[in-house]
Amino acid sequence: MSTPVPAWLASPVPSPCTSVCRIGAATGWCEGCQRSLEEIAAWSTMDDEAKRRVWRLLPARRLQTARPAG
Repeated sequence: MSTPVPAWLASPVPSPCTSVCRIGAATGWCEGCQRSLEEIAAWSTMDDEAKRRVWRLLPARRLQTARPAG
């Protein structure tokens, strides 16, 4: 049985959009996918490697936004 390939390694690279489109005031990132407005706007013109760079940023952003402010 093979292990599924993570979405960000696929080609073409899919959008991480989750259809929860709200920009967080504190971060400037979408609360659904954790991308910036600039990343969202540029997504359709990015090559696969640029999209993968964005995907690699998302887990750390999710962790950062999940932490309670303190």
